[in-house]
Amino acid sequence: MKKRVFMLGVVVVAAIIASAAWAATFVTIGSGGVGGTYYPLGSVMAEVFNNAGIDVRATSRSTAASKENCRLVASGRAQIGMSMGSTLWQAYNGVEAFEQDGKLPLRTLMNMYPAPHHLVTTTRTGITKFEDIRGKRVSLGAPGGGDQVLTLMILKAAGMDPDKDLQKQQLTQPEGVTALKDGNLDAVFWNSDAPGSAVLVVVAGHDVVLIPLPEDVVKKVVEDNPFLFSYTMKAGMYPKQDADVLTIADGNYLVVHENMDEKLAHDLVKTMIDNREAFMKVTRQASHFTPPEAGVGIIPFASGAVRYFKEQGVDVR
Repeated sequence: MKKRVFMLGVVVVAAIIASAAWAATFVTIGSGGVGGTYYPLGSVMAEVFNNAGIDVRATSRSTAASKENCRLVASGRAQIGMSMGSTLWQAYNGVEAFEQDGKLPLRTLMNMYPAPHHLVTTTRTGITKFEDIRGKRVSLGAPGGGDQVLTLMILKAAGMDPDKDLQKQQLTQPEGVTALKDGNLDAVFWNSDAPGSAVLVVVAGHDVVLIPLPEDVVKKVVEDNPFLFSYTMKAGMYPKQDADVLTIADGNYLVVHENMDEKLAHDLVKTMIDNREAFMKVTRQASHFTPPEAGVGIIPFASGAVRYFKEQGVDVR
C-alpha cells in the first residue's frame, strides 16, 4: 500500500512539473555573431528571463544579426530579435533590403542603445581619410547584418559604388578582425557600441586608425534617414585615438512580432529594465536601459511595451 501511495506521489509531482513546463512560454532570441555585442547580450538576456519568474523559457541563437533577426521574428522562428534601427526601418516599411519581403509585421519592444558606425584600418595601409578607401580591400559587413545596410547608405551618399570603387568583401566581425590583423584586408566597416570589442581586439596587436566620415556625407545620410543621427567618438575612446572622429550612429532595438501577447511583452521589457545591472556586465551601453531612453522608437511599440512605459510615466514615441 505504501508503495502504491509513493508511486502515486511521484506521478503527481511529475504531472505538476510537466504542467509547469507546459505553461511556460518558449522564447528564442535572435542575437548576432561572436565578437559583436549582440551575442553575449543575448546569452545574458536568456539567463535573466529564465530566472525572472515570468514563466518564460528562453534560449539565445547566434545569427547574422539585424536583417536575419527581423525575418526570423516576422516568420515566428524567433520571438525576440536584436536589430539596428536602419534595418528595422527598412523591414517595417518593406523597402531597400526588404523590398522583396514586403512590410514585415514587427513592433519594438525597447530601444537598447546607440551604436556608432566605425571605419577601421591600420597604419600599414596608408589610409588616413575616407576617400583613401577607393580601390582598397574593404569589408562592408556580413550580408545578413545591419552593418552592411548602413555601410551601403554611407557609400551611396559618398557617390561610391562598392562593386566598382572598392575591392568589396562581406565579412562578419570576427572574420574582419582576423583579416585586418593578418593584412588580408585594408579597412572594415563595423557598427557596434563604443568602445567596441572587435576594434579592441585589433588594437591589442596593431596601430589602429579610425577614419572619420566627411561632414557632407553625414549630413546627407541623416537627412535622408530620420532614424539615424550624427555622432562623434571623442578622443580617447580607443587607445592612441588622439582626435575626435565624426560618424553616424544607429539605434539598437529589441524587436517582436506585432501579435505578441500583451502580458508577455510587458513582462519582457520590465524584466530587461529591472535587471539593467546584469547587462552592465556585458556592455556599459546597458546604462541606457532606462524607461525614458528605452521608450524612444522609430516604429510602433508592442502593446505590452506601451503599457509598461505608461506605467513608468513615459509616453512612447
